[in-house]
Amino acid sequence: MGAWQFWIDRGGTFTDIVALDPTGRIHTHKLLSENPEHYADAAIAGIRQLLGLPADAPIPAEQVSQVRMGTTVATNALLEHKGVPVALITHRGFRDALQIGYQHRPHIFALNIRLPQPLYTTVVEIDGRLDAEGREIELLNEIATRAQLQQLKAQGYDAVAIALLHSDRNPEHERQVAQWAQAEGFSQISASHALSGLPRFIARGRTAVVDAYLDPVLQRYVAQVRDALAGIPLQFMQSHGGLTPAEHFHARNAILSGPAGGIVGMVRAGEGAGFHKLIGFDMGGTSTDVSHYAGQLERVLETEIANVALQVPMLAIHTVAAGGGSIVTYEHGRLRVGPESAGANPGPACYRRGGPLTITDCNVLLGRIQPQHFPAVFGPDADQPLDVDATRRGFEALSLQTGLSPEETAEGALAIAVENMANAIADITTRKGIVLDDYTLVSFGGAGGQHACAVAEKLGVHRVLLHPYSGVLSAWGIGQAAPSVLATHAIEAPLQAWPQWQAQARAWLQAAEAELAAQGETPARHTTLFHLHYAGAQTLLDIAAPLETDPETLAQTFARLHQQQFGFVQADTPIQLHSLTLEVAAAAPDLPPMPIRHGPPANPLEQVPLYSEGRWQTVPVYERSALTSGQTLAGPALVLEPTGTLYLAPGWRGTLQDDGNLLFEQTQARTTARPPLQQADPVWLELFNNRFMHIAEQMGVVLARTAHSVNIKERLDFSCALFNANGELIANAPHVPVHLGSMGESVRAVRDKVGHLLAPGDAWVLNDPYAGGTHLPDITVVSPVFVDNRLAFFVASRGHHADVGGTTPGSMPADSSHIEEEGVLLDCVPLMRRGVLQEKTVTDALTQARWPVRNLAQNLADLKAQLAANQRGIQALQALCAEMDVDIVQRYMDFVLAFSEQAVRALLSDLQGGRFEYTTDHGYTLAVTITPQSNRLIIDFTGTSEQQPNNFNAPRAITRAATLYVLRCLIQHPIALNDGFLRPVELIVPEGSVLSPRYPAAVVAGNVETSQQITDTLLGALQVVAASQGTMNNLTFGDGTHQYYETLCGGAGAGPGFDGASGVHTHMTNSRLTDPEILERRYPVRLRRFQLWQNSGGDGCWRGGEGVERCIEFLAPMQLSLLTSRRRTRPYGLAGGLPGRAGRQTLQRADGREEVLPPCACVTVEPGERLLLKTPGGGGYGFKGLCEN
Repeated sequence: MGAWQFWIDRGGTFTDIVALDPTGRIHTHKLLSENPEHYADAAIAGIRQLLGLPADAPIPAEQVSQVRMGTTVATNALLEHKGVPVALITHRGFRDALQIGYQHRPHIFALNIRLPQPLYTTVVEIDGRLDAEGREIELLNEIATRAQLQQLKAQGYDAVAIALLHSDRNPEHERQVAQWAQAEGFSQISASHALSGLPRFIARGRTAVVDAYLDPVLQRYVAQVRDALAGIPLQFMQSHGGLTPAEHFHARNAILSGPAGGIVGMVRAGEGAGFHKLIGFDMGGTSTDVSHYAGQLERVLETEIANVALQVPMLAIHTVAAGGGSIVTYEHGRLRVGPESAGANPGPACYRRGGPLTITDCNVLLGRIQPQHFPAVFGPDADQPLDVDATRRGFEALSLQTGLSPEETAEGALAIAVENMANAIADITTRKGIVLDDYTLVSFGGAGGQHACAVAEKLGVHRVLLHPYSGVLSAWGIGQAAPSVLATHAIEAPLQAWPQWQAQARAWLQAAEAELAAQGETPARHTTLFHLHYAGAQTLLDIAAPLETDPETLAQTFARLHQQQFGFVQADTPIQLHSLTLEVAAAAPDLPPMPIRHGPPANPLEQVPLYSEGRWQTVPVYERSALTSGQTLAGPALVLEPTGTLYLAPGWRGTLQDDGNLLFEQTQARTTARPPLQQADPVWLELFNNRFMHIAEQMGVVLARTAHSVNIKERLDFSCALFNANGELIANAPHVPVHLGSMGESVRAVRDKVGHLLAPGDAWVLNDPYAGGTHLPDITVVSPVFVDNRLAFFVASRGHHADVGGTTPGSMPADSSHIEEEGVLLDCVPLMRRGVLQEKTVTDALTQARWPVRNLAQNLADLKAQLAANQRGIQALQALCAEMDVDIVQRYMDFVLAFSEQAVRALLSDLQGGRFEYTTDHGYTLAVTITPQSNRLIIDFTGTSEQQPNNFNAPRAITRAATLYVLRCLIQHPIALNDGFLRPVELIVPEGSVLSPRYPAAVVAGNVETSQQITDTLLGALQVVAASQGTMNNLTFGDGTHQYYETLCGGAGAGPGFDGASGVHTHMTNSRLTDPEILERRYPVRLRRFQLWQNSGGDGCWRGGEGVERCIEFLAPMQLSLLTSRRRTRPYGLAGGLPGRAGRQTLQRADGREEVLPPCACVTVEPGERLLLKTPGGGGYGFKGLCEN
């Protein structure tokens, strides 16, 4: 007789166990992960229960041959901030570099910016540096470093993370520091090079911190399990999809341990059933994980989990905040679902703990979950069934708000949740250019079977596969996984140099094979994944190919994949081999055979009432275990499993396959319901709002996927939007704040100038700052949308082109005084006429100016990408009209605008009007008077200075965008940004002022600097929040070979009840900062300092955020250009708070002189000279002496 095998997924709420007994039968078991009154650990308790052992009995090793686990212990510790105290060891001058990171904020409309707090609690700065090639340029100081380590030890620290620049190229400095730390007695030492061999200092350093913070917690848990399983082989699932022995399991590879089992299970189940193109749909209580498979497991090299960046290979899983516990609410005229969740405690209303209404309650009310077939584990003694009465009372109360019946409200909430989940899958597939017609949706997770048919229908997928263990598929998948060793190695060389790396790659492969063999496993297969990209770009494509593949074959495969995913190839651009992922795996276990049940078709257990498609029906309930091979079911029907209930929707057929899988197939398309038109239905208002926003977001996905330039493709400096036939903004995917609301003026300019010429297949291009543009590099493509030969809508995309001519490369001269010096001005130039590309017309416009564009091919390629984005929007809007009718779509656009209008009107009674004036560094004044009235808001910029002879003039569209942004920030609940916000607003901007300049005023700084000052002026008049840094700190340097541009973060203003955030971009920008290692490897510079500028934030009851200090050493002669503000004036405080410190910039010359540079400067620098930038802090809020009051 054999022994038991246990495959366990220890999740955040439940622990799922799949057990294979000695006779080959499979058993499933589910326990609460935390139940301290009954057991210390759910996994061990479950094993004892399945073996029939008493609660405290030892587990006999002879009865168990194997235990495999996935666990969320590390993930939970990360989410709950329950790791160990960590000290970070890094370079002198880089104390705060990991905290500042890439400088962007997570929510662009938040005035109270909440950034993830560092996981380390102290920082030790040490001497020693390597250059970009990994050569030592500054020695480590052993005496000083060891003294600092001894001091840490005396303070009680036992865990250190070591993060030093360029340690991926030369780990010697990190190794030496780690040895000293070991000698001083530290038990947890996480050196970044040992965790990741890839460049990007911020991501690799943060990975080291996460490992140091979580690994001791994980190791305590692993030791606890190992002690309880003495003598039993114990393996853990890693985030990349392979198993490893307990002694090799570490936190950095544990974050997606459980979900990875689900992906492996999804693939084994799908391929075992004969399907090779799969969408994974794993719906749990709090969230839903979606994934894609088309022949190989998809992995990412870097990802973000719980707002923490990790640079380790892990399976590509996209999470959306929609699960069984997603809370259903009614807010401001619309029905909302999530993203908040009821969690396990209190849980849904039906769980008898006083919880809110959730998606689970929707299914209970509608009969899709039958209480008599749900475990009776609720109430004080954990013996009562679901509380249907509590659910019904909740929906009856909610229906009084929605104006719908309880059933209509619940069914509407399900439709919204389904739309959110389907959109998440569409995002994944659109990015890869995938059409889903021939895919199969593999549904799993406790709540997946309830919604799989609806999600599949929404995606146009016609098959759903439900494995016999779909409710515990992550645990089952862990049992089907193979032990493996996987590592990614940096190469960073031209693809043509690959033959010179093959010997090294074979050595890496042999090392991986030896490591797997040392774990007691026999290597059975190895896979090689080449990570390639075009030179100058960062978007990687993964190519699975044998190690011996020649560069020419790899290049051909890369070109084919690039064409497929992005729609173009760059034949003249070299291909770079970024890195290589090698995996060596043992053989995966054979799939255990599923028992085939023959015989007559099973009869339903009972008939139950179920609400579907607007009416109550009587539907059959089947027990899945009673179904016989080949039996077919017609929807609607319910199928009971030990771990959940499956809902077979109307128009779908279910068939039990010989292998035990249930295959749901759509047999007929359902008739689309039609919303009421007299007044906005709260469900349809939310659905249309989501659909409009999703179309704009999908346009953005297409633009980022097909653009050529780094600005659009990787810095994501673009926006896409939908407009009604009047040119009013309906939905603008929130990409770049300064674009928000300004594109509508460009659309209206096209309508007014060429409206009589518009025809299907047209597109017009413009960047005119006097007709809705911001500055010349931001080029807008506007396309009319015709439905039934009638102009119904517009779509538009705006992208920041890398160069549009002008006196300087990049088209952002610091000293321009005439618009012509800033580049080519485009005023409604036809880009497409009736579907025919007008390439010659556009080429002439771009090349026949006084200072023409410098890279015409890239401009044309990016314009074509914008056309592709617009085409996506046109197709989506036309498809929506085909489904719903154009009159319905237009009516709900009106409702969406009216909804936003009402949200602003609701603000008026609480708004405090006022006047505010601000005199800038450059001597001009911004003035605004805000007057709230009963039904409108007057915003009057009278008193603002006339247009300036410099380039700080801001086109009127920027003033409009800043106004829209501020109004959106004042509304605290989620709401789409559209032109409805400005309907109650009378915006007065004096013509010919610095905020509404006339031709030929220069405007480049108006976009990047004056826009920030307008925002602070508006917020100052409203007395809402103190001033943020009020500048983007634009820095450009270059020579004949290199050109670099960055904007730099500073301090955010404090407000009532909150401190300002430090080292973050604020208001009208949110662009990313280049990683220090990438900066030094691509440009002849060295970053000498990057940290917060201490005490630069204004004092008060609540302090303003700190600015930053950034010191760059130049290694070659360069032209340096600075375009900044708030170097003389300080960011104001409010309510008695003190102003933040003004910024400062100095140049340290080679001869030792220090030059203080003015706010705008163009200078030449020589090798060895250093620029030190100090950015402004945010203003404080409230008299410090009166804080207690």
